[in-house]
Amino acid sequence: MSYYVIYDGNCNLCVTLVQLLENLDQGKLFRYMPMQDEQGLLRWQITRQDCEMGMILIDANTPERRWQGSDAAEEIGRLLPMGSVFVDAYRGLPGMKWVGDRFYEQIRDNRYALFGKRGSTYQSLFCADGGCLS
Repeated sequence: MSYYVIYDGNCNLCVTLVQLLENLDQGKLFRYMPMQDEQGLLRWQITRQDCEMGMILIDANTPERRWQGSDAAEEIGRLLPMGSVFVDAYRGLPGMKWVGDRFYEQIRDNRYALFGKRGSTYQSLFCADGGCLS
């Protein structure tokens, strides 16, 4: 089973989190595609505007199964070893999902101002099938 993570390859925070996932997972479960890879996005029928709503996680075996934004972050966390314990605890706290969603939206909408913008798009070593920048 594998998943595709579509992220902002120009966002310092996004790239740092992808690099953390790369180190943890070593390409076993996740493949990555920057939202700047417009040709790769076409394969998944995803637009740049779709990407502006937050990172996207796609189940490679069932591509109709998709998560976006904070839901994608939670699902990634759940898929990591022992991650479901933390995600379930977070989801179990009253009001935390709502707070987490609002927090994610603020970070998403202000990511360049808060964390800076890279001079070039980050390209993962663990590229999503059919979606690697040249």
